[in-house]
Amino acid sequence: MYSTEQSCWFIRKVICWRAAASIAWAVLLLPPITAVFVILSRFSLLHPIHTISECFSLLTSASAIFSFILLCGVILMVGFLNLEYYTVIPTIACSKIALLGQLLHPRQILNSLAHCIMGIVVAWSCAVTIGGRYETLGYTCMQSEGSPQMCLNEYHLVFLLAGAFVGLSHSLLGVIHNMNYVSFHTVQQYKYLRFKGSLPLVVKCSATQALYSVRNFIIVYFFLGYIPRVWICKTLNLHLNSSVHPLDSIAGLLDLSLLYQLWISATFLLFTWYITLLLFRIFVTEVYSFPVQSSFTEDAHQCLPKVVTDRKPIILKFLALQDLALLSQHSPSRRYDVFSLSQPGGHPHNWNAISRECLSLLADLTQRLVGYHDTVATNGRAKSLSTGSERKTSSETSVISGSEEFMSPRPNMLMKTPASVFARSIAGGPQSPLTAPFTPDLDSPFASPALRRLTAPVEQCSPWHGSVQSPHIMRREPKLWSTSTDAQVNGSPPPPSPASVPSPQQEPSKPSLLAQFLQNRKEQLPEASSQALFADSQAHIWALEGLSYLVQASFSEDQFGVVQTTLPSILGCMLVLQEAVDRHFKLPHASSKPLRSSSSMGDSNYKTLRFALRATLKTSIYRITTTFGDHLNAVQMSAEHRKRLQQFLEYKE
Repeated sequence: MYSTEQSCWFIRKVICWRAAASIAWAVLLLPPITAVFVILSRFSLLHPIHTISECFSLLTSASAIFSFILLCGVILMVGFLNLEYYTVIPTIACSKIALLGQLLHPRQILNSLAHCIMGIVVAWSCAVTIGGRYETLGYTCMQSEGSPQMCLNEYHLVFLLAGAFVGLSHSLLGVIHNMNYVSFHTVQQYKYLRFKGSLPLVVKCSATQALYSVRNFIIVYFFLGYIPRVWICKTLNLHLNSSVHPLDSIAGLLDLSLLYQLWISATFLLFTWYITLLLFRIFVTEVYSFPVQSSFTEDAHQCLPKVVTDRKPIILKFLALQDLALLSQHSPSRRYDVFSLSQPGGHPHNWNAISRECLSLLADLTQRLVGYHDTVATNGRAKSLSTGSERKTSSETSVISGSEEFMSPRPNMLMKTPASVFARSIAGGPQSPLTAPFTPDLDSPFASPALRRLTAPVEQCSPWHGSVQSPHIMRREPKLWSTSTDAQVNGSPPPPSPASVPSPQQEPSKPSLLAQFLQNRKEQLPEASSQALFADSQAHIWALEGLSYLVQASFSEDQFGVVQTTLPSILGCMLVLQEAVDRHFKLPHASSKPLRSSSSMGDSNYKTLRFALRATLKTSIYRITTTFGDHLNAVQMSAEHRKRLQQFLEYKE
């Protein structure tokens, strides 16, 4: 087993350098961006030539150079936070309580505090650059007694507070929209083309978010502006000029010049941060080519068969699977190395390692889908493991047995379903409820007899036995996606007789308003739960593409027949996964395709990963069946799998 230092070589030698390159480009782009901001903030239609010359002299002044140094420091800090908080598997909150927990996490609080400080620094630089009444926090004013004293410049204070507010809003929206999520583009492009194509979106998102942030800040300052104003005056021993209208009034906030300067400054702040984020995404997701095999033993941990099996860092595994999908399509020489035999010994170690890891990933996803389906098979209610094992249908049994057949001997999988989807009970025992995002069992003495009849077990002779219930029947159940808090650990008791139902006088008291509020906030969002289930499916998509293209190429390139020995396992694993995916899409919440939002810099590709996986899975099976054709009749498999495979051979799927 390789050491931790060897497994993290990719972070030190590749990811850190890519992050440094993205930060360097962001710093190089800062001067032209600052020049555009200065022109927009000081431009005058009546005196355009004078404005341009004034802007040029301002950009070369000592204060502008000092502000530029501060802005470079902010860019470095933003780049460091991007490197620290990025992820290739998004964290999807499946309930409002889970989202609130993410926002109040100590790590996120530190991130928000850092963005507030950076927002103040950028706002101060903007105020100094604009000059005039926004330049300083204090100024000399004359009171009624005629003695001069230092008064508070509320315009400068508003700029600083607006910068902190925009920074805080940006940090919170980053959690809500998963802005730290880094996705991999399907179409490979040069970095310059990706940057140029995304630039209009960055401008639009910066201007739009700045407009909403300034609007929200004006509302907050109108009601609470006196608090920071009084605190700053007492702390810095400043006075308020009675002859100037305070800005926390309607007359003070309806200053169009102030609103315009705030909007331009907020747009400049967000644009520089979004440019840094965009460059980081482009650089860190650049394709990396791993050697398939090496002549030196000390470099073996950097080869594709070893890298693809690594569990950490996740970015390394994703780039390895991406490289596998690309080499399987476009590189015959590297495919030859995959199909080659080791010397001495004549064993296909490269192919065995790659195929075993890909099959392990697919089998893990199959198990997760089967477990998820168990929780919603009975009108969306969570079932105990003991109860679920007694009520498994024949189709579910075949899926689980097929998954176990192709599982890797490694005990722990890399890709796990987010904890927000499969949240175990406090007991945590082997018979604890599998999940908690759904309605509790109604097998309590206080359950309605009508609802109990709807949720009764299906008879063996019923046409519903062994199949997914109709969505129309599922919609009869109220509160289909509420959290299970009273599910029993040791299975549900038998339904009580009508005589055992207690009288209305014996019914328990209603829960308190706080308990009802928390229960409503914990209700599961079905769409989010399905997205969380497929949050890491980009790895499975690459595994499917890599396997299917390698199997297709083996028909003419595999000289030693190493692929044919595992062809039954590959086909069986794909067919089992196909059945599990089909059953998942029969659920009412899984078939609705969410709309992609174009008004945010948050990458929403994870919302449609389940549809991409379904299409890739079907295409991969067709890729194999069209290549081998009737030769697949000689492959050993179960009768159920052969019947399903025949549907693909006849193009009926």
